[in-house]
Formats: sequence, structure tokens, C-alpha cells
Amino acid sequence: MTPERTDTPGGKETRPKVTPAIAAEAAVWVTRLHGPDRSQQMERDLRAWQAQSAAHQEAFEKCTDAWLDVEKIKLSTAYETLSRRNPWQPGGGYRGKQRWAAMAASVAVLAVGLFIGQQWWDEGAFRTDVGEQRVVMLEDGTRMILNTDTRLRVSFGTRQRTVNVNSGEAIFEVAKDSTRPFVVRVAGSEVVAVGTAFSVRYGAAVADAPREVAVTLIEGQVSVRAAPGAGGEGIAPASPILMKPGERLRLDMAPSATSTVVPKVDRPNVEQVTAWKRSEAVFDATALSEAVAEMNRYSRTPIVLVDKLADSNLRVSGLYRTGDNVGFANAVASLHGLTLKNDGGRLELRKAE
Repeated sequence: MTPERTDTPGGKETRPKVTPAIAAEAAVWVTRLHGPDRSQQMERDLRAWQAQSAAHQEAFEKCTDAWLDVEKIKLSTAYETLSRRNPWQPGGGYRGKQRWAAMAASVAVLAVGLFIGQQWWDEGAFRTDVGEQRVVMLEDGTRMILNTDTRLRVSFGTRQRTVNVNSGEAIFEVAKDSTRPFVVRVAGSEVVAVGTAFSVRYGAAVADAPREVAVTLIEGQVSVRAAPGAGGEGIAPASPILMKPGERLRLDMAPSATSTVVPKVDRPNVEQVTAWKRSEAVFDATALSEAVAEMNRYSRTPIVLVDKLADSNLRVSGLYRTGDNVGFANAVASLHGLTLKNDGGRLELRKAE
């Protein structure tokens, strides 16, 4: 599992701020290092440039990733293309290194474009990859803990603190500020708090199922209501719901022509719901399909149920390490007498023959 990261954005932040100018310089360094003039002196100069600030270091790393991610651009292809457009002629035109430099500059521009397009210096946008967790301290003292494969954006104003959750799951430990409510918007709903702790999850509980919104109140008090301007779209309750500590509110679209949102409130084991903070998944007589879907959130090696096992009545209990799909699949196979097969990077569970 990717190590947990801690960031401190905002006015008092120590998080590197990568500007477009620094990104452009980083892209030039990347192209120079891939060129024919690479030398020990160039590498020393690069280290000196990176040492100027953490932002320079981050920009170089990100631009290197961007260079590697441009799978369709190969230096040889670009060189040949440029050669056709600028054929060498006696007395003028491009020569070897000049031609490469022009081509490399084009690739550098593309790398900068990717860098800018992804807005790596945007302090309000946060994300985690599959299997990754991240802790973010906001400028008001609020602590956010992002779970696997999460996308959200933070925007603080003078009257309100707002977080938009696009996907995934996060816990919010909100710093008190009676003059600025803390509002988490997700799928047409918004969770309103002042000083409290709660989790928000947006996604499907099982594979191929509609997405749902789940809000679990850990402490304090929150109100869940339709976000202004939603216009009846999205997943939101018809009227505000005031939650009590220990409650979980689940909102999903009813399977009907009216698409009515049906609120469901229960009181789960909060430690079990938030076990992912400890890189754990806890199941208590959980349907096999639901347990598999939960484990698959943390791994790029998916578990697949075949032989209609997804529709079976098999249940799973116990504590498992998130990201360890192999260990989980082996345990389930042993528990229920199933066969486990690794087929092309996926783990297939099927009934024993």
C-alpha cells in the first residue's frame, strides 16, 4: 500500500507551490536529460536547480512522470517527423543536435501542457490513487483523511468553508468556526457542520450497482440536505435530516420511474466503518459480493466472482488487510471450499469442481 501522505495547504502551508514558470523550467530539464548532451555537469546543475525549493523538486518529478506518460510520443518518431518537415540542405537547415533540440522543445511544451492541465499546483484539489491514503491539514485547523481513489476540492470563503467530493471517501474532523459553516457537497447533497467529525463516502457498494452517498456521524451534529441549485438532480433527501452521533445515513436512487431518493438511517459499528484508517477492512457476516467489492477498492488486482457466486448467500467475517487481495481471496477460498485461480492479473473465485 502507498504510504500515507500529510499535507498542510492554505495560508500557513508548507506544501510546495509549483507555478507554471517552475513547471516550464522542469520540463526543459527533463528534455535536456533525455538528449544527446547529457553530462555529469548537467546533472550537477540539475541538482542545484532542484535544491532551490521543494516546489522545484516536485515539479521535476511530476514533469518526469508526464514525459513517461506520453506513450504515443517516441523520440525517434518525433525526430523523423521533424526531419521530414525540415530536410537538411547544404548551407543551412537543421543539423543533428539542433534538430533534436527543436523536437525536444516540442515535447517539453507538451509536458508543460500536461502539467498545467492536471493543475498540480492547485492547492484546492486533492486526490488519492488506488490503495493510497492521505492526511490533509486545512488552514482553519480542519483535518481531512482521504481514503483510496478519492477526488475532492476545497474552497474557503469569508462566509462558508466548502468541500466538493467528486468520488471516494473521506473523514472530516472539523475545526469550530461559528461564523463559517463547514459544508461538504456530494452528488447533489450537502452535509453542514460547524465543529464535528464525520465521514462521507460516494460510490457503489457492490460492482455494477448505482452509486450511493453514505454519511457517518462520528461526533457532534450535522444536517444533510439538498444542495442549493441541484434542481432535484443527484442524490439528496427531500427534506433536511439532522443526524446524531453514531448514525449512518445512506442515500440512493430508488429503482422506480420517479427516481425518489430513499433515506436509510442505521447505527453501524463506527470503528468498523472507519477501519480503513488503520489499513483494515472488517466484515461481520457481510455478503461475499459486498466484501469483494470493498477489497477491490484498494487493489489493482481485482477479485472476480464466477459461477454466479455474486448471487450466492455466502458470507464473510473477519479482519483483513486492505490491499492484500491475494490473502483475502485465499482465506475466502479456504473458508467456503472455493477454487482460486490467477487469470491474467485477476483473481477468480469459483465453485470447486
